[in-house]
Formats: sequence, C-alpha cells, structure tokens
Amino acid sequence: MSTSYEETVAAAEAVLREAGVRGRETALYTPLSGGTYNTVVRVALDRGRDWVLKLPPRSAAGLAYERALLTGEVTFYESAATAADAGVVPRVVRSETDVDAGTGPYLIMTACPGAPWHEAADSLAEGERLRLREELGRLVARLHAVTGPGFGYPAQPLGPLASTWREAFTTMTGAVLDDAERYAARLPRSTAAIRETLAAASDVLDDVIRPALVHFDLWQGNLLLAGPPGGRRLSGLIDGERMFWGDPVADFVSLALFADMEDDKAFLTGYASAGAEAVFDDSVRLRLALYRAYLYLIMLVEVEPRQASATDRAWVWTHVGPQLESALDDVESGLRGGCR
Repeated sequence: MSTSYEETVAAAEAVLREAGVRGRETALYTPLSGGTYNTVVRVALDRGRDWVLKLPPRSAAGLAYERALLTGEVTFYESAATAADAGVVPRVVRSETDVDAGTGPYLIMTACPGAPWHEAADSLAEGERLRLREELGRLVARLHAVTGPGFGYPAQPLGPLASTWREAFTTMTGAVLDDAERYAARLPRSTAAIRETLAAASDVLDDVIRPALVHFDLWQGNLLLAGPPGGRRLSGLIDGERMFWGDPVADFVSLALFADMEDDKAFLTGYASAGAEAVFDDSVRLRLALYRAYLYLIMLVEVEPRQASATDRAWVWTHVGPQLESALDDVESGLRGGCR
C-alpha cells in the first residue's frame, strides 16, 4: 500500500484543484506517518490554512468492514462537532466518498495542533497525566451522548444499519472471522471455536438499546496534546474512520489497550462528571470481553491484506494473540459465572 512522495503530491494537488484552490495558493505538502491504512498528507496553504488530507488505498484488498471506510470518519467528525470542545475534533472542509469520482475518495479536514500523547507519555508528571485522563473522560462522555440512526457502520459495508446491537455486532464479528478464513490468518483458536464462544454470549448485547457514537480507536496515537510541560491540554482527537454506532462501552477497549479500564480512576471520574454511566457490572464486563475479542481479531487478521513485514507479524502474534485468548477466556468465564 506504499505510495511514493511524488504520487502522493500529485494526488493531493488533484484533490486541491477539485476543492477550489486551483493554483491560487502555494501549498506545502508533508506526508504524515503513524497510520497503517490511508495515505495522509498535511497541507499548509499560504493564506494561513492548515489542512490534513486523507486518501484511501486504491487496492481492493482489505477487511470487509473497511469498504468505504472514509465515510465513517466523515460521519464521526460531523457527528462529534456539537459534542466536542472547539478545535479538539477536526472540522470537515470537503469530502468525497464516491469511489467512482474522478479524484477517488478523499477527506480534507482542519489540522489539530499538538503531537500524539504517546510521544509525551514518559515526560508527563503523574498529576498532569491524571488531569489529562480526567479531561479525556469528560470529552468521551460527551461524544457517547450522540445517538445514531441505527446500529453498525455508517457506510453499511456489511449491510444496512441494524435495529438491535446484537444483530449488528454479530454481523461485525462474523465478517472479520470470514476475513480470517479468506486470508488464512493465524489465530490462537479455530474460527469455528471463536464463533461458538462469541455466539454463546450474544444475548448480553440486548442490554444495549441506544446506538451511541463510538470511536473504537482511542489509543494514545490518536490523542493529541499541546502546551508546555505541566500545562499540556488535550488538543486533538483524530482518526475517527473506524467508528460505529453501538455500545459506548466498546470505546473502553482502546482507551485501556492491553490493560484494565476499571483501573483508570481519573478517566472514569471525568466520564461520570459529564453524566455518563460507567458501572462495571456483570453485563458490562462480559460485553467488554466481547469487544476486546473483536478488536484483537481485527489486529490479527489485518496484517494479511496489508502484507505486513515479518517483524510486524511477529509483534502482533506475540502481543495480540495472547490478548485474544485472554478475552475469549473472559467471555467463557463470564458465562460460567452466571452473569447472564
């Protein structure tokens, strides 16, 4: 999926012409790294505008849910606009989601200031880290208050939005397991065994009756911080392309990647102060195990269509494989414990 700098600039210039810039301004193009799917370019214009341009891959290879993925990002930013602090979520400048358009699909959005949280993580004093986690909890709670028109992915790559979360999530997990079989992905259990385990717990999904706005990729790389040491603030919440309408609890997986969300007291304090529920009862814990399994399945399967390097494949298998096994164990443990 790699693209040369010249190809990236040529594609960016074509999009800017379509957006109406048409050579009247000088543009400085800076390819951005960190993502693994789209080509991302920062565009600085000489009239002071600072944009980020996203171009999805032309290749048809990918997971089933990734079809028209850019639609999800546009939906996320437009839906989050009234819930987020001004400037924290990018504003959509212009977008095209039609794959048959002359430029192909693209998204132009405003650039958020700051750098990814993980780049400053080691230098954050504990008090500052806790303050930022509480701030993040308040923001995520406001995002979760946004309600969608149905359950599932807004681009409807797996079919129409569903009327129940159980139907939508069953379709989502079924699709990634189909992908695993199609690409012969390496998993710690057979796809048949995983399907059986997930199906056994599916009735807990009926506890979710409102399709909330879920980002589902809130790891530190997608959270930007700006400001001096000791005075940093949350300045950006980006990369909403993997969003769906569903259970807000699902966001707790990436917010505590490879960890336990119940231990993040600062985040939960901020989340509760903004009026959101975060009660870790049997239902929530079982649902969290299901969502962990879904995310780890995606991470294990996507290395195949992306033709990841041997080093990346080894890292994913070593770090994510045991996490999937643990999530499935937790699903089975929750069922044995009689939480349903």
